[in-house]
Amino acid sequence: MSLTLVPTPIRETLPLEEVALDLLRNHANDPSVLLLVEEHKVARIRWLKWGLPRESIERFLIFNEHNQEKMIPEIIQALKSGKKAYLMSDGGLPAFCDPGQKLVNACHEQGIKVTATPFPNSIALAIALSGFPHSSFFFAGFLPADAKERKISIDQLGAREDGAIILMDTPYRLQALLKDLAQSSLRNRKIFLGINLNSPEEQLFQGPMSQVIQKVGDLNKVEFVLVIRGKH
Repeated sequence: MSLTLVPTPIRETLPLEEVALDLLRNHANDPSVLLLVEEHKVARIRWLKWGLPRESIERFLIFNEHNQEKMIPEIIQALKSGKKAYLMSDGGLPAFCDPGQKLVNACHEQGIKVTATPFPNSIALAIALSGFPHSSFFFAGFLPADAKERKISIDQLGAREDGAIILMDTPYRLQALLKDLAQSSLRNRKIFLGINLNSPEEQLFQGPMSQVIQKVGDLNKVEFVLVIRGKH
């Protein structure tokens, strides 16, 4: 059971990324796969342009801002029964300022694997995979290497009223960052930790900070992006 976000070109005349294309071509007619699209007409035009199986168009399931509240429980039930779902928007990265955020969050809450086909921006990808609301977000980037200065920076981030916060750092500083966060005013927030995104070693952790830190254990020296959920 898994949900895969499939980023699509913003311009409909451009080709689909190769890994995503192969994935859809090989599994489009698999009855255990749900094909979730934002709008039928747009998805159909692109699908045929990319040379994907015409007969699988009949299997499209519409998932957008108008019906997501109704669809999410049905999709979660199907995924928990062993099915997979591929989510595509009309253009761009699903679940990033697009339908899918609530579905991704529901998958995390139910222990359903979430991943994505290749996408070249780790910040946007981490936000989409987090399932956190992000009508606004703040990219804090790399915090100071000095431990004292880093703690001051984290306290300043904790004073922000709302919006997700995105952090990146060098691979060997993951444990130090998590320790400082756990001792800060942000300790009661939910976090998302995306490790080795878009790689075979990808690991995603989402939930209360204390639980994520426990699951991560002594894992260190890994590429990561960390998203802290906003207050609201």
